[in-house]
Amino acid sequence: MNTAAKVRVIRADNPSALTGPGTNSFLIGESEVAVIDPGPDDPAHVQAILDAAEGRISHILVTHPHLDHSAGVPRLAAATGAPVFGFGPADAGRSPIMRRLAETGLVAGGEGADRAFIPDVTLADGDRLSGAGWKIEALHTPGHMGSHLAFRLGEAVFCGDLVMGWSTTLISPPDGDLVDYFRSLDRLAGLAPAVLYPAHGDPIDAPLPRLAELAAHRRLRSTQILSALDEAPGTAAELAARIYDIAPGLLPAATRNVLTHLIALSDLGAVAPLGVLSADARWQRSLAPPDVTTG
Repeated sequence: MNTAAKVRVIRADNPSALTGPGTNSFLIGESEVAVIDPGPDDPAHVQAILDAAEGRISHILVTHPHLDHSAGVPRLAAATGAPVFGFGPADAGRSPIMRRLAETGLVAGGEGADRAFIPDVTLADGDRLSGAGWKIEALHTPGHMGSHLAFRLGEAVFCGDLVMGWSTTLISPPDGDLVDYFRSLDRLAGLAPAVLYPAHGDPIDAPLPRLAELAAHRRLRSTQILSALDEAPGTAAELAARIYDIAPGLLPAATRNVLTHLIALSDLGAVAPLGVLSADARWQRSLAPPDVTTG
């Protein structure tokens, strides 16, 4: 795969606690330009992409349909006529357990989901795209979202929201799945990329240590949840308040992260809801918990 393609980044002006300094839109190539993640529906940002590409955009790629990544697609597609590539709509690629939870309505999600997003061309894992001077491979990397893709360009991987250098990733069920997240981290580690380009923040020049750090962090979080449940049952919100030391405004996101851990631990038999599994359920340690060694 070609590693010499020119890579440029245009950062959207949408900083927040969850987007960091803003969403990165990447431009790959020169005479035929692939854009990865057009970003939010911001006319100024889309115009900056158009100006940088100088009328040469041939492909529009989307890592996943969250509004800070894909809402700018209609403007960019209308201005360029370039086809839009992605895994599918916002609810595509969910794991079986997350599909069941979504269908029951007991665990709602959809934070920031772009429900209007439908790609012109659906990409499956391993599909390849090419333009003048570049070849890109699509990697299905669910975890943050079931329809999440990463894009490999030679020894570089554009990893969307799966990996960030400045923060951990929100995993909010039923869109996110902790077990899928671990598998996707392992998938990227197995590729041994030289650099990761996240959709928020700066490039990660030491990918393998960062991937290992993120996996270890999630395993530690599971241990903290189990220890908290040893003390007393609790809802995901109560457990988040007991475990996390963060600003109150971030507790809703922390609660969603705790919930995805509880669902994964429940599947392992380590914890159980007191009643029906739902977003508001109270949880307890199982009476005969197994030896839990993963997230």
